[in-house]
Amino acid sequence: MHRTQIQNIMTNNKIIELDDAVVKFVGDSGDGMQVTGTLFSDTAALMGNDLATFPDYPAEIRAPHNTIAGVSGFQVHIGKRRIHTSGDNCDVLVAMNPASLKANLKWCKPNATLIIDNDIFDVSGCEKAGYASNPLTDNSLNGYKLYSLPISTLTKNFIEGKVGDVKLGMRTKNMFLLGIVYNLFGMDLKTAHHLIGKRFKKKASVAELNKEVISAGYQYAEEHNLFTEKFHVGPADLEKGAYRNITGNVATAWGLLAASEKSGRPLFLGSYPITPATEILMELAQHKSLGAKVFQAEDEIAGICSAIGASFSGSMACTTTSGPGLSLKSEAIGLAVITELPLIIVNVQRGGPSTGLPTKSEQSDLYQALYGRNGECPVIVIAASTAANCFYYAYMAAKFSLEHMTPVILLTDGYLGLGSQIFKIPKMSELPEIKPPIAEANDPDFKPYRRDNRLVRKWAIPGTIGLRHRVGGLEKLDIEGTVSTDPLNHQKMSEYRLQKVLKVADYMPEQDVYGEDSGDLLVVSWGGTQGAVRSSVKHMIKDGKKVSHAHFHYIMPLPKNTAAIFSRFKKIIVCELNMGQFVNYLRASLPEYKYEQYNKIQGLPFLVAELKAKYNQILEEK
Repeated sequence: MHRTQIQNIMTNNKIIELDDAVVKFVGDSGDGMQVTGTLFSDTAALMGNDLATFPDYPAEIRAPHNTIAGVSGFQVHIGKRRIHTSGDNCDVLVAMNPASLKANLKWCKPNATLIIDNDIFDVSGCEKAGYASNPLTDNSLNGYKLYSLPISTLTKNFIEGKVGDVKLGMRTKNMFLLGIVYNLFGMDLKTAHHLIGKRFKKKASVAELNKEVISAGYQYAEEHNLFTEKFHVGPADLEKGAYRNITGNVATAWGLLAASEKSGRPLFLGSYPITPATEILMELAQHKSLGAKVFQAEDEIAGICSAIGASFSGSMACTTTSGPGLSLKSEAIGLAVITELPLIIVNVQRGGPSTGLPTKSEQSDLYQALYGRNGECPVIVIAASTAANCFYYAYMAAKFSLEHMTPVILLTDGYLGLGSQIFKIPKMSELPEIKPPIAEANDPDFKPYRRDNRLVRKWAIPGTIGLRHRVGGLEKLDIEGTVSTDPLNHQKMSEYRLQKVLKVADYMPEQDVYGEDSGDLLVVSWGGTQGAVRSSVKHMIKDGKKVSHAHFHYIMPLPKNTAAIFSRFKKIIVCELNMGQFVNYLRASLPEYKYEQYNKIQGLPFLVAELKAKYNQILEEK
């Protein structure tokens, strides 16, 4: 973090210009930390900052009060340069109670700014959080800039007389704290008021109260000259265009909508709500005016089966889920494979197995995406890498599925799906064309399983004159499509289905490399780890190390130039948030290379510092 100090003569404050800053809001799961963090990040976005966010909250709707397990957090990394991660450690920690401070102090930089509601730090609260003494008074925080403030009392004093239910009104204390943070960063209150108005547009009185409380927090900091040093993060140098702060789940939904429009196929989503994928369902449900049809099924199996029916009828069919739901959908995915119908399956990965860690991110569903079905059942597997590019990879998943008549699994994860990033909204004219192989009426050459040079069969929409046909879960005779149990035909059809997927590599972009195209170490990653890995490699290059980065979005099939890239490096390390699924897939696919691996499976993203330490260790080994 680069700092430049400027003296503000009028207020006797030092304005510290920052290239970037990491702010984390933490408290109980009922303290509104997700709302607070979202408002802060949206304000930063409207002020021109680039950013990345990391929501981190418990699975329980209302976890036990003031316990480590119940802490909810929202981390925001803002900058006037390109931001790739939500940040390793924070410059500012805003803590609502003792448990949130205890759980998150380890993520603070030395001399970080701590803004704390000291009203909650009584003897009982400290003991419940596991403190032997009050950290606000026992000098254990001397290495930080501590602002211990009676936030609850200040909020109560302000709202008394303004609301009939003081207890309900106290839920705005997060807004009082947010106002103080706005003052610390010199943010525009008009922007905050605009965002609050949009958020509570159906509850005008609630919106007005929150606006008043956030202004009161800002004024309190100003009138008491609370911060002798204030921070300023200037706008990022972004290319011209329309931007918005977007989560990966919303971006995924938009990518599917764009693909539907481009392909001319109506969008159908058949899904069952599941954390952390539900927001895709919710977002698409708001766009019926764009032709989207959304069906909230009674379970995961009904969701995907309804989508397969919609695909048979000519729709661009999708289903969304997380790891446990993908398990339930596996038999139906096999049905889509054998019928050779297009189907987009979005898996927003979370910690597993079973129910696992519902609100924590992981990359441990890759094996399931590649192999998790009975029989020889190949599908295309694609992975997004940022909240923003979930749009583009959802679009490409739809393109490959529609054009090659086969299911595609798009892997995102909780970190991407619920995190947010600045997104430049593209024009439809900038997106590649999507041309489904739809059979024409009365085509004299039509047969259900006649293939082109890509091994793709025609999509015969039911009701089209002269194209009556049947598909189903039993093996079909090549070309004719009648049921067949002939062993040689089964081998031929199995090989066709595999080769059709492998041929998609001819239409995918080649793998790129960040840094030099040869060197001492190639760092390989996939999915949502791109930001942390890219940042760590940048640091290594800056240190003069011959390190490069290959981040994979296309997994099955692999890009055609993968082996050529690997051959140019002395060592290869694969970094992923699982126990080694992609590295083992590479060992099976390209066994001629030796792979090191670095794995983390804690429900947390990689830290840049831990990655650099691993690279240096490998480089030092003979």
